[in-house]
Amino acid sequence: MAENIHIACPACLAKNRVPAERVAANPVCGRCKRALFDAHPLALTSTSFDAMLQRTDLPVVVDFWAPWCAPCRAFAPTYEQACARLEPRARLAKLDTQAEPAIAQRYAIRSIPTLAIFRGGHEVARTSGALPLAELLRLVEPHLH
Repeated sequence: MAENIHIACPACLAKNRVPAERVAANPVCGRCKRALFDAHPLALTSTSFDAMLQRTDLPVVVDFWAPWCAPCRAFAPTYEQACARLEPRARLAKLDTQAEPAIAQRYAIRSIPTLAIFRGGHEVARTSGALPLAELLRLVEPHLH
């Protein structure tokens, strides 16, 4: 029997079971029929944050940022590039700490941008500051297996 990977739908948050060998084949949500990946970071909110972390077996990389933060804005294109390279092996997402201060406080985000990697709903790695693409990829790579 093939191993299934659980992936939360970015649109409706339904938990999808996708055979591991089909994750790279542009899977769609069983409920809403939207693509599970689109090569762009997913914008998380207080409604979607916990659901995405709990319903996704893949590593979830979260960029904690704010619209007023110049380094955050400068890092955004690099994060987009990383998303295009890492999906569907990882889910990349962004959380606006200005719009969602309670989540930022829960994870003790003291400086932005901060990148946190989650597996099974638990934080497994963190770094602060904007990173070059190669360094970002090196940070995520050990968590892809």
